[in-house]
Amino acid sequence: MTDVKSGPNPLFLREEELRQAIELLFFAYRDFTAEPDQILADYGFGRAHHRVIYFVGRHPAIAVSELLQILGITKQSLSRVLGQLVAEGFIRQRPGQRDRRQRLLELTEKGAALERQLTENQRNRVARAFREAGAEAVEGFRGVLVNIMDEGNRARFAPPDSHAHGSDAPSTSSTGRR
Repeated sequence: MTDVKSGPNPLFLREEELRQAIELLFFAYRDFTAEPDQILADYGFGRAHHRVIYFVGRHPAIAVSELLQILGITKQSLSRVLGQLVAEGFIRQRPGQRDRRQRLLELTEKGAALERQLTENQRNRVARAFREAGAEAVEGFRGVLVNIMDEGNRARFAPPDSHAHGSDAPSTSSTGRR
């Protein structure tokens, strides 16, 4: 006689559970972005501005080409948003030291203050959710998010030695960079 409990539980793969997961992602994202959206509106900015400010703050001296890769947008889209952020004093550009054609981006003091303001509520939400869910749930959540991503983006979150061992496990790195 076969033990039906020995295999993976197929309940979480039923249509209703999958639909509910999609709804949970929608509502969580809506609430996660609500306060930053209000702050951005005061500046006449949108979510594209928020993403640029966040990733430039997260990766000081990031090259425009790397930012384009992270955001997955066109040069034209980034140019419009970045131009506004530079003109209004939130981001500064400087040429690369080895390649003067390269443009490196960093937040100004004004930009860093806005990034902190935008991220504070989100950071608190995530910290509260992680505390309430527990360590095992946090690792499961990270695993689900990594596996929702396209395969090419997963490498940003892989542990540095995972390529040598072929693991797809999410990283515990706080930067998300290798």
